[in-house]
Amino acid sequence: MHPIEEKLGPISPFLQRIFTNLEKDHLDVSNFELDHICYRVETLPIYLSLKKMLSQQGPILSEEEVGGRLISTFKLNKPIIYQRRQINCIELPSPKQGSFYEQGYEHVEFVINENFNQFMKRYPSVNFSTRAISKEINPDISITYNGISVKFHHDTLEQVIKNK
Repeated sequence: MHPIEEKLGPISPFLQRIFTNLEKDHLDVSNFELDHICYRVETLPIYLSLKKMLSQQGPILSEEEVGGRLISTFKLNKPIIYQRRQINCIELPSPKQGSFYEQGYEHVEFVINENFNQFMKRYPSVNFSTRAISKEINPDISITYNGISVKFHHDTLEQVIKNK
């Protein structure tokens, strides 16, 4: 068990849901880096408490305001291991004023090495969201599965932070 699971809860059931849904969509992510996991919180005091806890698990790479709320990203001293994957970062967004998010693991992000449109053409039956495809920083495409989501980017979150 990874040390953050003591406070945040088991990661494997969340990741199993992600991979089961991707498999149902016949979406092959076997050659893509699973860059990070996002954990959402309901209140600012919980955000501050978990930020302190996560800072004991690895250095904070960034805490920046994005979309009207603070988002912290941590590089874990001990990566999360799931099957044969190593997940090195965790993202912790503070709650956004006027929006409610149920606390828990919310999304994962994969790094892909091809054009978004080419990637989507390979999976015509998948309902990709392209609302963030034109973002200036860290554009992505995504898929939502019953309250959890998968995003696809071209760079790791750590690279995006370093390049700012």
